[in-house]
Amino acid sequence: MQKFTQSRLLIFFFLSGLLFHLNAQQSMLDVGVRLQKTVNLYVENGFSVQYSHPHFLSDKLYVGASFVTSRLGTAYHSNAIPQDNYIVSASWLFRKNHLLRPFARLNSGYFSADYGDPIFDDLSQKSLLLSPEFGVTIQPHIPLKMSFSFGYNLIAGDGLSGPGTLFPLYLQTTISWNVFKN
Repeated sequence: MQKFTQSRLLIFFFLSGLLFHLNAQQSMLDVGVRLQKTVNLYVENGFSVQYSHPHFLSDKLYVGASFVTSRLGTAYHSNAIPQDNYIVSASWLFRKNHLLRPFARLNSGYFSADYGDPIFDDLSQKSLLLSPEFGVTIQPHIPLKMSFSFGYNLIAGDGLSGPGTLFPLYLQTTISWNVFKN
């Protein structure tokens, strides 16, 4: 029990120090919810984190990570195929200090589908992800941001050369909160 408590304290102090460092450097950290809809297929929902550092074009260049899954969307309490997307991204936001900010993003990552039955083991279930994404961020003068965009998976599947549920075109909405801001 004591070892468990020490581990929790160590993690708490590490995260507190990291958050203090980020705030001291006037970094920007957006944490939020990502809602994604593959055109003609599933709804996938998850989480998103975006980070911008003052030494690297603060509030213009963001790096981030997202996790979206049909388990929190269409596959929740249904027979839809559970699938997961692990995404890393780099975004460029235009028009700093404006309410409407167009952006371009390049996503890369990993896709996995769980067909559930061993009879489908011969079908492709995993794929790399690579997708450009274009959209607009609404950034009022409060810590809340809303982003709307469309993306195109350059590596899509047809069931034989890639997962059959990895369709090319998707729409996404991200609602995030600025944890730290300049």
